[in-house]
Amino acid sequence: MIQDYVVLTGINIVLAWSVYIILLSGSLSFANGGFMAMGAYASSVLTVNFGFPLILAAITAAIGTGIFGCLIGFPALRTRGIYLILLTTGVAVLVQSAIESIPYIGAIQGFGGMSGTQPWHIVVLVLVVGAALWLISHSSLQRTLETVREDELVANSLGMHVVYIKLVCFGVGAGIAALAGSYYAHYMLFISPDQFGIVTSVFIVLYVVLGGTNNMWGPVLGATIMTLLPELARGLGSWRPTAFGVVILLLLLIRPEGLLSFRRVTVKRQDAEPWNSGPNPAGQGDA
Repeated sequence: MIQDYVVLTGINIVLAWSVYIILLSGSLSFANGGFMAMGAYASSVLTVNFGFPLILAAITAAIGTGIFGCLIGFPALRTRGIYLILLTTGVAVLVQSAIESIPYIGAIQGFGGMSGTQPWHIVVLVLVVGAALWLISHSSLQRTLETVREDELVANSLGMHVVYIKLVCFGVGAGIAALAGSYYAHYMLFISPDQFGIVTSVFIVLYVVLGGTNNMWGPVLGATIMTLLPELARGLGSWRPTAFGVVILLLLLIRPEGLLSFRRVTVKRQDAEPWNSGPNPAGQGDA
């Protein structure tokens, strides 16, 4: 039982980070449930039908999904606001519908026969993705991403390739979601299209919104709470979904910017203004 909590919490943390990476460039994706499905099914076919090792299959699925994410993202990221949300939602629905229509991967009946995911796989995945995000947050790339996120016109005026930056973030986010999906499929042993519906994509975004979008630790907290809270409320029986929804609603009302809303300072302020940084010129002391 504890192993299940560790694995599922770790997978959800990685999924939350997959959305957070896209948010770093100022975009919001509701397609990550679909990217998760692509990774799950692609890696499952590679391991079951072609005998690939799990890690190699997961990496291959992530690369393929990342490329697909870039192809989808190129036209998608030229839209803004509600139109981007609708478009990425459509991608998630399209992926689910495509899976349901392909007999080779089980169609609506699902696909099984996978195995191999161990808790250490998830721990390593969380550590690797977390370390990469931590390095980004302490580099000049973080300032570049914040500039694109806050004001695209300013970023363009500074010579930044805004569309390229957004596209890379979208592709990387898609690939990370696929990695999570691969390990999820090989832990659950059987997958079906209804496990990757639009509700899954909404929950992944909610992990980030609940925890906070301004730093990498917010998605960790949000994913952990939303994974473990339903289990902690198991004693409520049929009232458990209602209690879970009420708690999430209250948290969002109390902390609309997320439970961890702080933003790490990436540019330190000068102790003194440039014109006051040196000693006073002779004869110009304080009045």
